[in-house]
Amino acid sequence: MSAAGAPYSGDIAMGINQLEGYLLLQAERDLASERARRFAGRLDWLTVAQRQEVERRYTQDQLDVTEQMLRKVAWRCEELRAEYRAVHLRLRCRLVAALLGGIALAVVATASVTAAFVAG
Repeated sequence: MSAAGAPYSGDIAMGINQLEGYLLLQAERDLASERARRFAGRLDWLTVAQRQEVERRYTQDQLDVTEQMLRKVAWRCEELRAEYRAVHLRLRCRLVAALLGGIALAVVATASVTAAFVAG
């Protein structure tokens, strides 16, 4: 049985996508926190409370930038999906039209050969 025909395959795929998204978000949070620690670490005149506040704000800023970027990427993916669907539909219509034209041509050719054979 193929994976596509397996029961709950859509639920499983959705669950895997959610898990992947969660893990990517956690990795991005860790990376943003590490960048914030490195940045605040260079500001040696800060008090502990100030350093924590700088780290918190820097981390949040990094996460906001990441969210904006991901929203733009998701929007562009949807835009491309719509474009590709439109192109696919046009190609499919052209293929069906060509197929019907070929069938019609074959029918006409067969009819004229048959008419010529019967007449001759």
